[in-house]
Amino acid sequence: MPKLAANLSMMFNEVGFMDRFGIAAKAGFKGVEYLFPYEFPADEIGEQLDRHDLQQVLFDFPAGDFAAGERGIAIQPDRKSEFQDGVGQALEYAKSLNCKRLTVLAGLAPQGTAASEMQETLIENVKFAASEAAPHGITVLLEPLNTVDTPGFFLFRTNHALSVISAAGSPPNLKLQYDVYHMQIMEGDLTRTIDANREMIGHFQIADNPGRHEPGTGEINYVNLLRHIDESGYDGWVGCEYRPAGDTVSGLSWAKDYVSP
Repeated sequence: MPKLAANLSMMFNEVGFMDRFGIAAKAGFKGVEYLFPYEFPADEIGEQLDRHDLQQVLFDFPAGDFAAGERGIAIQPDRKSEFQDGVGQALEYAKSLNCKRLTVLAGLAPQGTAASEMQETLIENVKFAASEAAPHGITVLLEPLNTVDTPGFFLFRTNHALSVISAAGSPPNLKLQYDVYHMQIMEGDLTRTIDANREMIGHFQIADNPGRHEPGTGEINYVNLLRHIDESGYDGWVGCEYRPAGDTVSGLSWAKDYVSP
């Protein structure tokens, strides 16, 4: 049975961030993820996790000025030191929250920078992140995004992400984050891609397409896909990184076989 984690950056937005933990637990979720924790003290987040018996599944390394439209800095040669400082900050939060997965967002390709230079910078940065995370038992995840929602994003295909991981030396704690929604848009052929790369996938995220709403609202057959992921032997978490079409709780009927309030 897939283990679903509520993505608190997108779900339960009817209330403030700190109140989402309790509502997620009440809805039956045992794990949570989100984009960034850095606006809040780690001990306050930890109190919410402990109070509601939730596991912190995943969050992202600092990714630049997200509110201003940045979507990562890991490909920018002139911001390597900023990325590395962000690795340190993320690891402090991860250790405090007992979080074992951290995601790298590559970023939007800056004008005037050669693709080869961006590639080499990304390889260097993910190698650094994995090396720093390894002593703490933390897995670093590299996530391709679709270029329809995020025009100009540098990393947008499975094979490209895998090539970066390989060029970084394929450390055991550097894996692919496979977001079904993004890859349905960019590649399709979901089950075959998952089967071909199963051992390199360290985390799944889901949303339906079009709309990035909950499973069952679009074209992806999530009943079959989640069963297939489960039968593949994957025993990790599946992050529900979708924007509810309406009220979050009312839209959870699709998950009744996976979470129990």
